[in-house]
Amino acid sequence: MNYCKKCILPDTRPGIVIANNGVCNACKNSLKKQEETDWERRRLMFKRVVHSAKSRSKGYDCLIPVSGGKDSTWQVIKCLEYGLNILAVTWKTPARTGIGARNLDNLINLGVDHIDYQISPKVEKKFLYKSFVRYGTTGIPMHMAIFNIPLNIAVKFNIPLIVYGENSAFEYGSEKDGYEGFLLDSAWVKRFGVTHSTCAADWVSKGLTKKELTPYYGPTDKKLKDKDIKAVFLGYYFKWDPRGSYDIAYKHGFRPRAEGAKTGYYNYADIDDDFISIHHYLKWYKFGFTRLFDNLSIEIRNGRIGREKAIEIVKERKEEIPLCDIEKFCKYLGISKKRFFGIIERFRNKKIWKKKSGAWKMEGFLIKDWEWK
Repeated sequence: MNYCKKCILPDTRPGIVIANNGVCNACKNSLKKQEETDWERRRLMFKRVVHSAKSRSKGYDCLIPVSGGKDSTWQVIKCLEYGLNILAVTWKTPARTGIGARNLDNLINLGVDHIDYQISPKVEKKFLYKSFVRYGTTGIPMHMAIFNIPLNIAVKFNIPLIVYGENSAFEYGSEKDGYEGFLLDSAWVKRFGVTHSTCAADWVSKGLTKKELTPYYGPTDKKLKDKDIKAVFLGYYFKWDPRGSYDIAYKHGFRPRAEGAKTGYYNYADIDDDFISIHHYLKWYKFGFTRLFDNLSIEIRNGRIGREKAIEIVKERKEEIPLCDIEKFCKYLGISKKRFFGIIERFRNKKIWKKKSGAWKMEGFLIKDWEWK
C-alpha cells in the first residue's frame, strides 16, 4: 500500500490516485481550490441557479434530501437565505438514533415542509441482507433510496431543482466542474450513486419482487428531461468543510453526540443512523483504512492538524470496531455475530491482507508497530 505524503489516505481508497510526487489527487485538488477558486463568482452562479428555479417553479422551488445531519441542516439554512421555497425529503433509516430524530425535528422547525419516507421494514430487511451477502456492503439500499425517492417526489410535485451538499467526486477531483445544474439521470446515479453500478431491476428475484422494490426505482430519464429537473451540489458554489457546516448548523440548533464519535474523528458526523458505522467499518476489510483516515485527512487539508498528529490519533484509536452497532445490525437482520463476521471475511482484500502467525496483517501499513489481532 502507498500513502499520500501530505494526508494519510492510501491508494486503495476508491477515487484516490497518488502522483509521482507522492501527493494524492484529493490533496492536489484541495490546494487548487484554495488557490484558484473565485468563491464570489461561484456565489453569483448560485444566484442564477436560484433565479432559474424560481422562474420555473409552480410551488416548491427546490427539493433537499435531508437526514437532519449537520450538512443537510447547512443546506437548508443556505437555501432559506436565498429565499427558496423548500420541500425537504428524508429516507427514514431503520436505525434512526435519538439524536438524529431530534436534529431532524430541529431542521424542519427552521421553516420547511417535510416528507419522512419509510419503506416497508420487511422489504428493507430482505434487500439489506441480500446486499450484505452479495457485495459485503450495507450501503446499496440506503443510497438507492436516498437518490431515487427524492427524484420521484420532484417529478410528482414538478420541483425544478434538487439541492445536494457535498459532491464527493468533485472533492476528490474526479469530475469536471463549471456547471450550473445537471440532469441526475440513471447513468449518473449508476456511476456516482454508490450502488455497485446496480439499479433496482438488478435486485428483482424470487424473494424480492419488482413491486416490493418500487421505492428504489427512479423516474425514467425521459420524465426527468421533460420536467427539466436539474440537480446541484452546494459544495460547488460555497466552500465545503465539515467543521464549517457544523459551526453554522450548531448556531441554528443542531447538536452533536455527547458521548463523542463512535467511528471517525467528528462527534457531529454520522450520528443519525446506527448502521452507518457498519458501512464505514467494512472499509477496513476491503481497502485497509477506516473512517478516521478520511476525517483526519480532511483536517490536514484544512490546516487544523499535522500529518504526524493524525498518525498518532489513528494509532491510539486503532481500527474502531463498532461492536454495539454490529449487535444491533445482527438483531435487525436476525443473524448471529458469527454469521456477520463470516460474511465480511469473504470480502477481505487478499491483495493487501496476508495471514502471518495466525493473524491478518497488512505489509507496509502506515503504522509500523500496529498491534495486529
